[in-house]
Amino acid sequence: MRVFDHDDRPREECAVFAIYGTADAAAHTALGLHALQHRGQEAAGIVTFDGRQFHAHRATGLVGDIFGSERVIASLPGHAAVGHTRYSTTGASMLRNVQPLYAELSFGGLALAHNGNLTNARFLRRLLVDEGAIFQSTTDTEVIVHLAARSRARDPVARLVDALRQVEGAWSLVVLFPDAVVGARDPFGVRPLVLGRLGEAWIFASETCALDIVGAEFVRDVEPGELVVVDRDGPRSLRPFLRRHPRFCVFEYVYFARPDSRVEGRGVYEVRKRIGMELAREAPADADIVVPVPDSGVPAAIGYAQESGLPFELGIIRNHYVGRTFIEPSERIRHLGVRLKHNADRSTLAGKRVVLVDDSIVRGTTSTKIVAMVRAAGAREVHMRIAAPPTTHSCFYGVDTPEREKLLAARHSVDEIARLIGVDSLAYLSIDGLYRALGLPGRDPARPAFCDACFTGDYPIRLYDHEKGEREDQLPLLAEGVGA
Repeated sequence: MRVFDHDDRPREECAVFAIYGTADAAAHTALGLHALQHRGQEAAGIVTFDGRQFHAHRATGLVGDIFGSERVIASLPGHAAVGHTRYSTTGASMLRNVQPLYAELSFGGLALAHNGNLTNARFLRRLLVDEGAIFQSTTDTEVIVHLAARSRARDPVARLVDALRQVEGAWSLVVLFPDAVVGARDPFGVRPLVLGRLGEAWIFASETCALDIVGAEFVRDVEPGELVVVDRDGPRSLRPFLRRHPRFCVFEYVYFARPDSRVEGRGVYEVRKRIGMELAREAPADADIVVPVPDSGVPAAIGYAQESGLPFELGIIRNHYVGRTFIEPSERIRHLGVRLKHNADRSTLAGKRVVLVDDSIVRGTTSTKIVAMVRAAGAREVHMRIAAPPTTHSCFYGVDTPEREKLLAARHSVDEIARLIGVDSLAYLSIDGLYRALGLPGRDPARPAFCDACFTGDYPIRLYDHEKGEREDQLPLLAEGVGA
């Protein structure tokens, strides 16, 4: 049987969660990871520490399937835990690549979970292997473990800092030591990480929605270039890295973050509505109704409808009981794949001029099928509006996007894309419109407030491996089965 993926969107990166100071650390971590499931659906893992030893459970699959039994949670005792839910951006989809990674080092045990991508990991890996390092995975994250192991710094946290000073790229990570939990962000702050509190316990999480599910209060964002150590004395902040102008990933607001999260001081849902309003001002359409491509297009479509005065209608219904992958029984029905997730409502669409709002177009395959479905339901006209600028460049900072030659907007003009996907008109939000939706007057080319490289090609962090021609497919792989 062959598994194939119907989705045409950029793939979510990963999510991390950590807690220190509660007897139910594993249960809280499982709940937190469940809230962060949208950031990665391939695999998940939890490592705990009970005062004497570490305990780990990692598997492929969804969080609820892996940690849904009392037996599994009972096998993870401890007052501190780190967890991870994964979509692979580097490293094959194998059980040995599932995080958190755990290692016994000279200074004791260490469990590490990472969201992001190291842009010099393959170069560092080759140096470490040449010096005798033995890698157990093909993930970039393991490089950090080996660098910490080889550090001559005085204590575990200092060794971690020493390791992080040698890596380049985007990283938000949580680390479990025997006597502390650490949360850290790269100096550019590309990926999110927040600090929360639940009674006497302290929590790190990729998004605030993970705090909400366990009843914790949001304390603050971990700042770019900051390392926060939580132990029995509470949290303390270190700033061991060279200060940089922050460049938080703007696509978190467009698509990745859950709508009920607050990211870098902004409510995601409100930002997405404002994006839709900006889109309506920039690209109005002579139409009858506004229809979102569910679910990610819904907030922007609400904003577009409110600003344009057009009725908002759920003309496309999503089947929430279909996962990211589906096993096809035959080649014959491949063209029906999009209907596994979406179905057009003829009673809403027939005879109407429709504004179809979506968050992005990547390869264009899904958009083409959605447009054809809406037309088949009787829509008289279809005007597509995209709640982001054209995706013209690949991401190297933790988002799995196709090579640039496979990005539709990198090869075709807007008019050409409109013809290819079969719409009467097509418009994207401008880059300045996106910044205005975030409360800024526009994009300052000399000092952008966000990482927007997927739209502009302006990469804030050096792409060392890419520039040197280091390739992931050059790494040796060991075939293995995967857990369930």
